[in-house]
Amino acid sequence: MISAIKRFLIGRPLKSTELGEQKLNKKKALAILSSDALSSVAYGPEQILLVLFTISTVAFWYSIPIAIGVLILLLALILSYRQIIFAYPHGGGAYVVSKENLGVNPGLIAGGSLLVDYILTVAVSVSAGTDAITSAFPNLHSYNVLIACILVMFLTILNLRGITESATVLAYPVYLFVLALFILIGVGIYHIVTGSVSPDLHAPIGTPVTGITLFLLLKAFASGSSALTGVEAISNAIPNFKDPGPKNAAKTLMAMGILLAILFSGIIYLAYYFGISPKVEETVVSQIASETFGRNFMYFFIQGTTALILVLAANTGYSAFPLLAFNLAKDKYIARMFTIRGDRLGYSNGIIFLGVASILLIIAFEGQTEQLIPLYAVGVFIPFTLSQTGMLVKWIREKPKGWIVKLIVNLVGALISFLVMLTFFITKFGQVWPVLIFLPMLVFIFHRIKNHYEAVGNQLRITTCEPATPIEGNVIIVPVAGITHVVENSLNYAKSLSADQIIAVYVSFERKDEKAFEEKWKKWQPDVRLVTLHSHYRSIIQPLTKFIDIVEHKASESNYRVTVLIPQFIPKKSWHNILHNQSSLLIRAILLYRRDVIVTTVPFHLKE
Repeated sequence: MISAIKRFLIGRPLKSTELGEQKLNKKKALAILSSDALSSVAYGPEQILLVLFTISTVAFWYSIPIAIGVLILLLALILSYRQIIFAYPHGGGAYVVSKENLGVNPGLIAGGSLLVDYILTVAVSVSAGTDAITSAFPNLHSYNVLIACILVMFLTILNLRGITESATVLAYPVYLFVLALFILIGVGIYHIVTGSVSPDLHAPIGTPVTGITLFLLLKAFASGSSALTGVEAISNAIPNFKDPGPKNAAKTLMAMGILLAILFSGIIYLAYYFGISPKVEETVVSQIASETFGRNFMYFFIQGTTALILVLAANTGYSAFPLLAFNLAKDKYIARMFTIRGDRLGYSNGIIFLGVASILLIIAFEGQTEQLIPLYAVGVFIPFTLSQTGMLVKWIREKPKGWIVKLIVNLVGALISFLVMLTFFITKFGQVWPVLIFLPMLVFIFHRIKNHYEAVGNQLRITTCEPATPIEGNVIIVPVAGITHVVENSLNYAKSLSADQIIAVYVSFERKDEKAFEEKWKKWQPDVRLVTLHSHYRSIIQPLTKFIDIVEHKASESNYRVTVLIPQFIPKKSWHNILHNQSSLLIRAILLYRRDVIVTTVPFHLKE
C-alpha cells in the first residue's frame, strides 16, 4: 500500500544510467533557478520606497539613483559568479570558493548561511504567495498556515519526482510572469510617452528633500538589494546542467541578469513616474497594474502570475539546497545521508529536509514571515562577500591570463556586497542579530560532525585500529517470558550455534511464580540452564541487564563473548503490534549500548 502511494506520488524508480536524462537545458534551468531572483521584483522596489516614504513622497525620486546602484551591484555579481562558474565547474558556489581560498571556517560560514537562507527562501516565498492568494479570496485568510504548508508539500513532492519534471511544470508560470511584467512595463511606458500619465504625480529628479541623509540612502539601497537574492543559485547547481555544464550555466546566469535588470528598473521607473506610494493593503506592482490597465483581465493576469512566481520562487531553494548539502556532506560536515540519490536520482534527503524545515518555520511564525526578509537578505550577502573575497585571493595567488580585469570585477563585487551587508547589520540589527548567534553555532556543529566522522573512520580503518581480540568462546543468554513456541524457537536456534553455554533467564514479580516455573522448565528443557531473577519493582530491564553485566564481566576475563538472543513474535498484521508489550524492543535498545554484548533478535512469525 505504502509502496503504491509512493509510486503514484514520486513515479517509477530511475536507473543510475538515466542520470543524463535528468539534466536541464538552459530554458528549464532559467525557469527553476532564477525564480527566486525574478520574484524579488515583486517586493524589491517596494522595499526601497518603504524606506524613502519615512521622509516624504518627494524623496521617491531617489529611487532612480538607488536602482542604478542596485543594477551596478547586479552587474558585478553576475560577472563575478560567471567567473566562479568557470573556475569551479563542479558547483558548490560560495562554499567551495570560500573554503578553498579563505580557509575552512569562512567556507563553513558561507555554506551555513546559504543552507539557512534556502530554508528561509522556501518559507518566505510560500508565505508571500499565500498572502497574495488569500488577499484575492479573503475568506481563506484564516487558513494561511494550512495553505502554505500544503504548497510546500506540493513543491516537495514535485521535486522528489525529479528535476526535469519539476522544471517542466514550473517553467510555464515563471515565463508567464516575465511576459506579464514585460507587458505591464511596455504599456506603462507607452502611456507615459503618449502623455496619458500626468507628470505632476511625481517630484522631478533633483528636487531638494529635507531630512534626507546618506545613512537613509544606504538603508534604502540595502533594502532594494534584497531583489538580488537567488543570484548565486546557478553557480551552486552547475551539475544539473546538460553538457557543457559551465557554458550553459554561464549563459543562463547572463540571461537571468538581463531579465532581472529590465524588470527591476522598469518597475522602479513606473512606480516613480506614477507616484506610487507603498500601502499595507496593496502591493506596488498591484497599484501599477491598476493604474495601467484598471481592474480588468490584464490586472488579474498580472496579480495571478505574481502570486504564482512568489510561491514558485521557493523552487530555487529546492534546486540549490540539495546540491549544497551534498557538497557539505561529501566533506563530512553534515550527515552522509545528504549524498544519497533517491529513486528519481535527485538528492531526496535534502529535498525532504528542506520541506520539513520550511513547514516548521511557517508554523512557528504562523505564516507571517515578513520579518524574516532582512535575515534572509543578510544571509545571502555574507556568502556574496566571502565568495568575491575568495576569488580575489585566487586571482592574486594564481595570476592567470587577464587576471587584473577579473580581480577588479571581484573587488567591486566584494566591496559593494560588504557595504550592503554592513548596512543591514547597522540599520536592521534588531532583525538580523540572530545571524551572529546561529552562524557560529552552525560552524561549531559542522566541526563536531566532522570530528565524529574522522573518529569513526580511524576506529574502523584496519590499518590504524588495534588488532581485534580473538574470541575464545561464546555464552548465550536467552530472556524468556514463559514456555511458548516463541521461546522454543529461540532455544532451538541457540542450540544450533556452537555455544559453550546456554542460559535461559526468567524474571519473576512474585516468589510463588519462580518455583512453579522452575518445575515446568526442568520437565520441558532439562538440558538448558535456567536462572530466575526476582524483580522487587516489577521491572524486567533492571535485573536482566544487571545479570548480563555480571556474566559479561566474567566472560571477558577468558576472552569469551556474551550473546543475548531475544525471542520476539511478529504478528501477521502490523497494527496488531500495538496490542502487545514491546519488551523485546526495549531490551534490545538498551543492550545495544553494551560494549561487549552481542544482541540478536530471533523472530517467530504468527500465522493468524
